[in-house]
Parts: sequence; C-alpha cells; structure tokens
Amino acid sequence: MQLVVGRVGRPHGIRGEVTVQVRTDDPDLRFAPGSVLATQPAARGPLTVAASRWHSGRLLVRFAGYADRSQAEELRGTLLFIDSAEVGPAADPEEFHDHELIGLDVLTVAGEPVGVVTDVLRHGQDLLVVQPQERQPAGENGGVLVPFVAAIVPEVDVAAGRLVIDPPPGLLDLGAVLASGGRPPPDPPACCPLGPASGRPSRPAQRGVRRRGLADRYHHHLS
Repeated sequence: MQLVVGRVGRPHGIRGEVTVQVRTDDPDLRFAPGSVLATQPAARGPLTVAASRWHSGRLLVRFAGYADRSQAEELRGTLLFIDSAEVGPAADPEEFHDHELIGLDVLTVAGEPVGVVTDVLRHGQDLLVVQPQERQPAGENGGVLVPFVAAIVPEVDVAAGRLVIDPPPGLLDLGAVLASGGRPPPDPPACCPLGPASGRPSRPAQRGVRRRGLADRYHHHLS
C-alpha cells in the first residue's frame, strides 16, 4: 500500500525549491535529504530529496535534478508517496496508523461479523467507517460509523486482521444514520457522544488515530 506524504505546490525562488503541502506527522523524517519518494503521475518520479527546510511555516524541498524555477514548475501538483512497509509500528500500543486499521474485519464481542473497516474519519472524535454485512443497516455511503474508543473497541489485533467492538444498543443504527448525513435521534445510545458527520469527510493531512481511547497519520492509497 502506498501512503501520501505530501503534494508539491508552487516553486519558491529561482533555485529549484518547491513548497510541499505536508500530509505526514513526521515531515523532517520523510523529507530528509536522500529520501526517495514515489510519485503520481509515476512518470515524474521517483524523486530524491536533495535538501529541505522550513520557511515561514512552510516546507520547502529541492529535489535532485531540479535546479531552477522552470524545472520546479514541472512538479507542481505531484503527489508524493512512501510504501507502508517503511512506516514502523507506533510506540504506544493504543496508537494505530490509518492503513493498519483499514481492511480489518469487525466482529462483536459475541463473535458476530459486523463488516470491514473502510476508512477513518475525524469529526471532533475519531470514527471508524465500517462497511457492514448485508444484514446490518448502512448509510447512503454504505458505511456505519463506530467511535474509536476503548469502551466500544476493546480489542484491535492488526496481525490477526480483526478488531472487536462492543456496541451499546442502537449504536450501529445510529452510526448508519450519521454516515448517511442525517441527524441523530433525540435520545442517542448511551455511549461517548458522536461529533458532526454531515457532508463529505475532511481528513487532515496524513494522520493516524489513537484509541482513546490514532501515530504518524497517513492517507492511504491502494497500489
């Protein structure tokens, strides 16, 4: 799986530097001199970081072989990737990278299949988007929203490819309503409150999630 770490913006100055829209929590590591990044479009890469620096809160990067402004302009809009294999596990056992959670099978504590995690959203609180089994209710986008907190997600086993949920009564129905952009009922189930989920999700630049009940957060890109 490829993970987006940045997007090339406009050139800066006349010596080949470009601005980079950062989509990783560890830009100093991902854009260290010598780092090699895959690209989309693929024909523009791979790119090797020759130098990087911060200027007025923006990351400026110069790639090997791009020595002037006109050459740097050719990279505008390029997406920059690393392979998920380059991302080590989080030090905190309660922290997970987005790509570790996406694709996990979801079961209840009773062993009943619920579905598969297809995305991670942030609306004031981390939410797992679960593509449900046919018998489970789903929103218009096909997903059920499950708060990523230890009380509701007591077990995450990345190696086994599964996570276990202990949903309070009505949570899966409520999650389907919110996933479809609707309003929750006046008396939602007694669990941690859900943040607003209307409209299209807005994922911050490459992030991860912490079960609080997410570490270096990355947008996922299936290769």
